[in-house]
Amino acid sequence: MTAGTRARGAVVGLDVGGSKTHAVLTIDGVQTAEVLAGSANPSSVGAEEAGRQLAGVFARLADGNPRPARVCAGVAGADTDESRAVFAGLLAKHAPGAEIAVVHDTALLLAAAGLETGIALIAGTGSVAWGRGADGTAGGREARVGGWGYLLGDEGSGYWVARAAVRHALERLDLGDGPDRLSQQLAADCGLQGAEELLGHFYANPERRYWASRSRVVFELAAAGDPASTVIVAGAADALAYLVARVAGRLGRADGQPPLPVVMAGGMAVNQPLLQRHLRDRLAGHGLHDVRVLDADPVHGAVRLAAGHLIPTA
Repeated sequence: MTAGTRARGAVVGLDVGGSKTHAVLTIDGVQTAEVLAGSANPSSVGAEEAGRQLAGVFARLADGNPRPARVCAGVAGADTDESRAVFAGLLAKHAPGAEIAVVHDTALLLAAAGLETGIALIAGTGSVAWGRGADGTAGGREARVGGWGYLLGDEGSGYWVARAAVRHALERLDLGDGPDRLSQQLAADCGLQGAEELLGHFYANPERRYWASRSRVVFELAAAGDPASTVIVAGAADALAYLVARVAGRLGRADGQPPLPVVMAGGMAVNQPLLQRHLRDRLAGHGLHDVRVLDADPVHGAVRLAAGHLIPTA
């Protein structure tokens, strides 16, 4: 079979974030190609660059493979019908004749975990929760909470944790107190001479991922018992549990059904055991005891959605 032909069992799944694009091609359920590329998200890089990245992705997927019959893309920030339609138009140029679906990237997580119902929590650079209720297949009950971005929300995210640490250091300076362990460690991690330089450094370096990566300092100190860091981590867990609880409340429970499972994803949720423990404790207080950490790349959720024609509307 050549790249110029189409195979009914050939599907492409894409996970399109703000910094990278992950694509997988499967034929009759067997993965035959995988591509990592720069972001193809129009809201992050513009339509022209998004199109250029998609052209490269599909060219590499097509190398010796058939053209896909179905494509599903999970796109960060694809919140409206209009934004999803724009991306679907970009995809159609590179997968002509294919059945195309575009969903918000949170919708990939349940599918990647092998679930059709549940609540997905992303806690990475940003934060958002999305769920599908017990009666929710395509067109069923769905709810999303958060995901407003760092200027309006993203409580409990990696960026939020680091910003809270910066605020803590600056508040100590305002009170005339000397820098504590968290202030010193955070400044050193940023390559600064002291905590007094954090204010200027924060505004000179506004990149969200830069600060989200500094959340690592807070978690390391919290694990060692630092009181200020412990308070920040607890606050992050409170904020994230609130997102999940709000989704659970909106979805409710079908008669006779157990509480929905919760899938944690995103770099911070997956890589910080202390946060996981805090979240499990808080979610148990809301009656949510089935809490899992995603152990598969979200792109495989896009493949599953495309292959099974289970296309949610998130």
